[in-house]
Amino acid sequence: MSKGIIRLLYRKVIDATKENVWEKYVFDATYQEYQIQAQNYNPDKKYFTFAELKHNVHNADKLHFLVSASVNNYLKQLNGVVPDILNNLGKLFLPFKNYRFEIIDSDIRDKSKHRIAIEFVSEPITWIETIDNLLLAEVVRAGSIGDDGIFTEMFAMQPYLSIHRLKQEQGT
Repeated sequence: MSKGIIRLLYRKVIDATKENVWEKYVFDATYQEYQIQAQNYNPDKKYFTFAELKHNVHNADKLHFLVSASVNNYLKQLNGVVPDILNNLGKLFLPFKNYRFEIIDSDIRDKSKHRIAIEFVSEPITWIETIDNLLLAEVVRAGSIGDDGIFTEMFAMQPYLSIHRLKQEQGT
């Protein structure tokens, strides 16, 4: 019996400690863009951290959007698949189109204080059943629907992954 249609949300936090090459590129690109964009809100360099800017400068929250443009090409490299979320066979599988970008904090004097988050919102998937600690779900892909049944994925919920939206089907 189906539990319903769900969208998952995965929050990926990237900071100076990350060792993955893709994460390092995203970290460097967003820090560089932050430094450029922050100058518009802080021409006298009175404030050093993002928290200080948000607290003291009107519209500094727009930096989230302005800096987000620096990750677009890196997100294209993911080919529409959420990073880090693996099925029980150890393969990436979760499709996404939408994301949200957030500057957690940054400091124009100290690159190691730069922290960002990218929240990936999955495409709708059908949650079929929970078996032990695994979710069994139908994940629709091009050419995945045929007369011989549906393709499914099994995966575990993990830190920074949550059910973002649930639409229960009739009769469940």
